[in-house]
Amino acid sequence: MKFGHALRRTGATLAIGAMSLGMVTTIGSGTAAAVASCGGDVSVYGILSDGRLTYTAISPNTGDRVKTLVGEDLGFTPKAMATLNFNTILVSSTAGELYRIDIQTNNTSLAVANKVKIWSDGWTFDKLTYDGAGHLYGTVNGDLHRYLVTEDKPSGPAHIGQHQVIGSGFVLKTLAAAGKDRLIASTSDGRLLGYKVNGVNDWSSTQLKSAGWAAVDSLVSPGGGLYYGRTNGGMYWYHDADPNDSDGSDIAYHSDDPVDASGWTQTLLSAFGSDCSYVVPSSSANGQISRSEVMSRAKNWYDRNIQYSQSTNMADWEYGPTTDVKYRTDCSGFVSMAWHLQDSLTTYSLPTVSTQISKSDLQPGDILNYREMHVVLFAGWKDKAAGTFYYYSEGNPTSDMNYGSADINSGSIDGHNYSNYVALRYNKIV
Repeated sequence: MKFGHALRRTGATLAIGAMSLGMVTTIGSGTAAAVASCGGDVSVYGILSDGRLTYTAISPNTGDRVKTLVGEDLGFTPKAMATLNFNTILVSSTAGELYRIDIQTNNTSLAVANKVKIWSDGWTFDKLTYDGAGHLYGTVNGDLHRYLVTEDKPSGPAHIGQHQVIGSGFVLKTLAAAGKDRLIASTSDGRLLGYKVNGVNDWSSTQLKSAGWAAVDSLVSPGGGLYYGRTNGGMYWYHDADPNDSDGSDIAYHSDDPVDASGWTQTLLSAFGSDCSYVVPSSSANGQISRSEVMSRAKNWYDRNIQYSQSTNMADWEYGPTTDVKYRTDCSGFVSMAWHLQDSLTTYSLPTVSTQISKSDLQPGDILNYREMHVVLFAGWKDKAAGTFYYYSEGNPTSDMNYGSADINSGSIDGHNYSNYVALRYNKIV
C-alpha cells in the first residue's frame, strides 16, 4: 500500500516541602538523548490542588528532572494556564478572570513577584496554550480560539487581541503548542493528533498515533519536538524526529527512562523552553545512529520518492540526506541508507550487521528481512495488541518508495507472506 502525499499533509535537591507533595527525588538515568536544542533547561510550571505554584526544571537532552520548587497559593481557583516566557504565565480562574503571574525564581525558591488581573470575565476556556511565537490558543465547547499576544508582560486587551474562532470539532483531552501555529493534542480514546493552523477555518489535522495516549491526562511541549505527558502521576518524555512533518512514526518514546515514574500531582501544567528547536541528527557512515535519525533518513527518500532500481552501476545510485555515501536504490540499498552504512548490503548480508530479535520487540528503525526476496523498515506499531504496524520500503519499479501498514501475524507484508520475514536490529542503533 502506498500512501499519497496528500494524506501525509492531511538532578538537584528539592525545595523544602516538595517531598510532602509526592514530588519524588529520583533523577532519571539519562540513558536516552533527544534531538532538540534548547537554550537551557525546560521550565514546567504547575498548580497544585491547594492552589500553590510549582516550578520544575528538566534537562532537554536527557529527560532528567533537575529540580522542583514549590511556591505560594495564587489566591484564586485556577482553570487553565499557559506559559508565555520563563517568568510570565497566564492563568484563568473558574470565575472567568484572566491573571498575569510574574515569577521570581532562583536555585532554591519560587515566588510570585506580581499578580495582575488583566481580564475580569469571559475567560471560560478549559485549556490554554501559547505557541512561543505570539499566538495564544484556547478551547471551549469544542471550538478553538486564537489571540495575538504583543507584549512579554501583557496588561489587557491592548496586548492580547485579534481574537479569532479558528474552527470547531476540537473535543480534546489535552492540548499543547508544539511550535509556531502547531498544536498537539490527545483524545480520550487514545489518539495523538497534530494540527497546523493557518487562520479561520484554515487548518489541517493529522493523526500522529492511533492509540496509546488515553492515559495521558496532561500534555506540554517547549517546542523543538519535545513532548512531556503525564500518565498516572508519572511524567514521561518523548521526542519527535521532525515535529513539522505531520508524521508520528518518528516519535521516540522513553518509557523506561521517565522524567519521574510518579509524584506529578499538579492539576494544571504548562511548559516553556528557551529557543528550543529541532536539530537535524547527524551520524557518520558505519557509526552509531539514533532511531530518530534512521527514521528521518528513511523519510527523506520517501518524500523524494526515489526510483527503484537494482542497477550495479554506481552512477545510478542515490545519496541519502547526506552526500557521503551513495546507495543502490532497491529494498536493501534503502535499508543500508537508512542505517547509514558504508556500503549497500543485500537481504543476504544485512544479517551480518544486525541481530535477530522477537517480532514483538520491534521498534522504529528495526527491519523485517525476507532473506531470499525483500526487506522493509519497521516504522512503528499501529496497534501492537492487534499486531498491526507501519513500514517504509523501496518496493519495486512500479511503486518505488512505499509507506504502508501490515499485520505481523498474518497476510502479506509488502507483497510477501508474513511468515517469511525475520525481525533484525542494527548492531549500532542507539
